[in-house]
Amino acid sequence: MVLTKEDAARILADEKKAGKKIVFTNGVFDILHIGHLRYLQEAGKLGDILVVGVNSDSSVKALKGSDRPVNGENERAELLAGLKPVDYTVIFAEQTPVALLETLKPHIHVKGGDYRKEDLPETAVVEKNGGEVRILSFVPGKSTTGILKKIKGA
Repeated sequence: MVLTKEDAARILADEKKAGKKIVFTNGVFDILHIGHLRYLQEAGKLGDILVVGVNSDSSVKALKGSDRPVNGENERAELLAGLKPVDYTVIFAEQTPVALLETLKPHIHVKGGDYRKEDLPETAVVEKNGGEVRILSFVPGKSTTGILKKIKGA
């Protein structure tokens, strides 16, 4: 289910009161591939509820260039919400999920193996709110950028 930030905060507060462990991750998820699916499956196993923050179109353009995203924010959020491991998605406009994490306060924030915990701007806010940051495994050779290069080369 795709939620607003406000609805997500309300729903997740209720889930926490019910004793559920909240796991959060974020990303662009522009062209879904096997690396995304395996990552989300691994993240989902860490708790009871998996929430995915989806970068808005404007934040993707700022991060990746004017030719991205390929797919719009609403389509990306809806597609992710339809995957078995994902319970909720929330679109956010900032370049990092720091403000969203401050609002949602998940128990665990996960990122892929291509990141280092100490380099993430969100680590401080997650740990300040009593959560932990975990780095998951990485599926080498699988990326949206790689897929787009392959398409352009065809």
